[in-house]
Amino acid sequence: MELDDASRHGFGRMGFGCKHYRRRCRIRAPCCNDVFHCRHCHNESTKDGHELDRHAVESVICLVCDTEQPVAQVCYNCGVCMGEYFCSACKFFDDDVDREHFHCQDCGICRVGGKDNFFHCEKCGSCYSVSLRDKHCCIENSMKNNCPICYEYLFDSLRETSVLRCGHTMHLQCFHEMLKHDKFSCPICSMPIFDMDKFLRALDAEIEANMLHIDYMGKASFGHRRPVDHTIPPQEAKAMD
Repeated sequence: MELDDASRHGFGRMGFGCKHYRRRCRIRAPCCNDVFHCRHCHNESTKDGHELDRHAVESVICLVCDTEQPVAQVCYNCGVCMGEYFCSACKFFDDDVDREHFHCQDCGICRVGGKDNFFHCEKCGSCYSVSLRDKHCCIENSMKNNCPICYEYLFDSLRETSVLRCGHTMHLQCFHEMLKHDKFSCPICSMPIFDMDKFLRALDAEIEANMLHIDYMGKASFGHRRPVDHTIPPQEAKAMD
């Protein structure tokens, strides 16, 4: 039985793709003329370390009918939608629309998390959570640097990124790893990542409380404490492609 237009359009949704994205096409890399599911698959497979320019992609291959064609959302041969979210500027496809993709003209790339939840900070050079609007320390192009912990480039990283009180940035996962090793200052500028006045007041209160329970040997037991202000720093919008 032949499928109608609507059925063809939605055929195979979320059924194709790679570990990075669900999509119904592959891309041809203009730099090496090889075919990959996405630019990240390309970058992970290259032995010489060269990276694919997302904007330079000119052709895609439909995974349903195997037809190679110019970049477009719908396959001209079989009518299948190759990505429910499609950005013609980034040549980007993704069927998982729950990620709430949006294209930032100022960043020049697609991000996730919902356009209404982020704003572009011109000085920092990236999209930040609206909770940071007028409430963060701006550092020029702070996102266009490597994470000080793992050294991965932050601007278009797929991993969540946190903005510290000083304005420097790092991956959220790297931030948590830093805390596990009792490091409580920015690895770039050494500014405390928490409100240390609040921490010291809490520590003084704990010491005073413990002093009231000195045992008969005159010894007090003081537990090891981390800063009490463990609020996770607001996050930058993750890159999508």
